[in-house]
Amino acid sequence: MTPRRKHLTLRIVTGVLLILSALLIIHHRKQNARVKASQEALSSAVPMVDVATVTRGASRHYLNALGTVTPINSVLVRSRIDGQLMKVFFHEGEYVQEGAILAQIDPRPGQVSLTQAHGQLVRDQASLDQAELDLRRYEPLAQHQAIPQQQKDQQSAVVQQYRGAVEADSGQVDNANLQLTYSRIIAPISGRIGLRLVDPGNIVHAGDSTGILTITQVQPITVVFNLAEDDLAALQKAMHANPNVSVEAWDRANQIHIASGRILSLDNSIDPTSGTLKVKATFENRQSDLFPNEFVNIRVLTEVRPDALLVPETAVQRSGDEAYVYLLSRDQTVHVRTVKTGSSDQDKIEILSGLLPGDIVVTKGFDKMQDAIRVNINQDDGASRSEDSQ
Repeated sequence: MTPRRKHLTLRIVTGVLLILSALLIIHHRKQNARVKASQEALSSAVPMVDVATVTRGASRHYLNALGTVTPINSVLVRSRIDGQLMKVFFHEGEYVQEGAILAQIDPRPGQVSLTQAHGQLVRDQASLDQAELDLRRYEPLAQHQAIPQQQKDQQSAVVQQYRGAVEADSGQVDNANLQLTYSRIIAPISGRIGLRLVDPGNIVHAGDSTGILTITQVQPITVVFNLAEDDLAALQKAMHANPNVSVEAWDRANQIHIASGRILSLDNSIDPTSGTLKVKATFENRQSDLFPNEFVNIRVLTEVRPDALLVPETAVQRSGDEAYVYLLSRDQTVHVRTVKTGSSDQDKIEILSGLLPGDIVVTKGFDKMQDAIRVNINQDDGASRSEDSQ
């Protein structure tokens, strides 16, 4: 064989080997891709879930209601005299103490009336003094019959008339002093001032219906709410055990705890039209978190069970009136378990029957959930579950 032919044969063999190698590499990659796709498909078929352990803890039983924040006292402050409003000493929305000066009405008319009343009193008092002096002169003369008895009796009547006039004048002086006092408007209660209803410079009258301002007592404050008559027995039982039954006020979304208080009083009868009983609770409201006429969610604590079985609320599924959970077995398969639930508190719900302490239940990942299927547990959740079980 010539050298040229040998070189050609070698090139052909080398090319064939390269082609075969390329085909083998392509085949291997396709096979790996099929294996990976099949593993991903298998993995996606197994649901990924979060789990939690059934634990023992305190279970709080609440009665829930919608309440209205109601101030204990609310006063519309009006003027008790007619006159010009000269000055106000308050700022809208501020908190004032009982007895604080709120406004000043022009005192000059009152001062004039006081001067007049005092002058009338001085004049009548002088007349009374003169009449008493004349009476003392007439008495010995009447005893010696130097003057008629009738003259002495008439003088005695004049003295009584002037005494009556002096008493009336004293009443007029007191009234003028009182009217002068009314020119300074004083806070009748402690509380928060509302918006000003009259501006300085206006003439106010004792008969005005609008008033000058309002004061609302907000510390303490009450919340009025209705409870169904079926809840009355539980409430009375709680009040017999503890007169200061705890009450919690939550925002309208029932997510933020606003304040804590206690039951103050119950109404004396159940409303027959609605079948509910009005209940009043009191709150210290030191930070003024509760605002008059605000709507809040109310939780009345009636009982605390210290050794209850608890699971996250998300673990409990419902079908009609039946409640159930997915219980995790050791082989990582889940099984439907019917349970009986109690009250819920802070994302935990009490399990009355159907589970035991230490059982593991699914809390998240119910989309592809079925009875007796295998599941995968999220690693993060598994770590937290291990910590809980410890």
